[in-house]
Amino acid sequence: MYAILDIETTGGQFNEEGITEIAIYKFDGHEVVDQFISLVNPEIPIQPFVVKLTGINNAMLRSAPKFFEVAKRIIEMTNDCVIVAHNASFDYRILRTEFRRLGYDFEARTLCTVELSKKLLPEQPSHSLGKLVRALGIPMADRHRASGDALATVKLFKILLEKDVEKEIVKDFIKLEIEKGIAPKLLDIVASLPAKTGTYYIHNEKGNLIYIGKSRNIKKRINQHFTGTSVKCKKIQAEVFTVTYDETGSELIALLKESEEIKVNKPIHNRAQRKSIFQWALYAEKDEKGYLNLKLQKADGRKKEITSFTSLQEGKDALFRITSHYNLCQKLTGLYVSKTSCFQYNIKECDGACIGTISAEEYNARVQAFIDKNSFENQNMVLIDRGRTINERSAVLIENGIYKGYAFYDLNYQINNIEILKNIIIPMQNNRDTRNIIQSHVRKSKTLKIIRF
Repeated sequence: MYAILDIETTGGQFNEEGITEIAIYKFDGHEVVDQFISLVNPEIPIQPFVVKLTGINNAMLRSAPKFFEVAKRIIEMTNDCVIVAHNASFDYRILRTEFRRLGYDFEARTLCTVELSKKLLPEQPSHSLGKLVRALGIPMADRHRASGDALATVKLFKILLEKDVEKEIVKDFIKLEIEKGIAPKLLDIVASLPAKTGTYYIHNEKGNLIYIGKSRNIKKRINQHFTGTSVKCKKIQAEVFTVTYDETGSELIALLKESEEIKVNKPIHNRAQRKSIFQWALYAEKDEKGYLNLKLQKADGRKKEITSFTSLQEGKDALFRITSHYNLCQKLTGLYVSKTSCFQYNIKECDGACIGTISAEEYNARVQAFIDKNSFENQNMVLIDRGRTINERSAVLIENGIYKGYAFYDLNYQINNIEILKNIIIPMQNNRDTRNIIQSHVRKSKTLKIIRF
């Protein structure tokens, strides 16, 4: 659990400042589960420049609770949490100073979103909160007020968690949980998981990732791992300490995250998935008569493929649909076995001669229409799908035919402003697997919307 906070102070000499306002949002890594916002009477005057900056004046604080009156609630909100703040050393120092005045030694782990943003958003010219939220299209109200700044930090932290493909933030948090010496039982782990679409991460007792997967129902899939009898399931059951997860809403993003993060983190029980899962590919080759033949063959990295499939049967099923939709001859797809009907040419028994009724140029145009539909080479487009909540959408960016990454957004201007979109995109590798995952999903999905630019 994280306590994401912001503190406004009176200003003044070092370690003599007083708190004028505090906001804390308890965040479980996915959503805010509790919050505390309060003005605080610092019992000392506010510096004039601070009044001008925050809008908080001495008169506003006369009836506000003093720090000792809110101290218990602050401890409740931060207990067993990692404190997250923008410039965390300042907020943590102020809290410790106030508690020390009460004779209490306040201690907590901290995370600084300034330092995290420098690491995970190195391309940004400034890492101040105001400039970061503008660059990322994060809406912000009440700038320089505790609640506004803390809520903006929550939204920034969500993006930073997504950008952390190596899961260092989550791993460090799990190590903190391990220090407490309480290992959750398998049933407790399953009970804490959502029955939603996303990626899941199985960690061992050192916090290391041992398996990454994706599912349209995370809870159900983890339960299968924990009740399975295969060698891999039994190893996972013996080694698991905890399971973390990322909801995606979009199955496409879950697939893309799984593919990328397995390659980056190399979990021990994902060995088979480190290599490409697309073992069969579709190629187009001209025959001696000039007709383009669609051929389903074992994937060959030396040849330019149209699209790929995880199994021979998946490829054959797709080819049958393609021949029907694009009015193609089965003989020229390699699906032909002895004589078969060729309904699109009104020929009862076809041995490939049906193509004589159509010129190579016209036939090849049909094949090319299929190739163009399944290729995004040199294209610029955004694939829009469902997000993690009702108000959220997901976006996959393809620029000049290259997959750039994905993002989640709430507001239309984030998707319509290409520079903001590029800033919130979680960068991903462009490779054969990602291209084929996208192609396969575009073929199958009924919810995907494509915006070309």
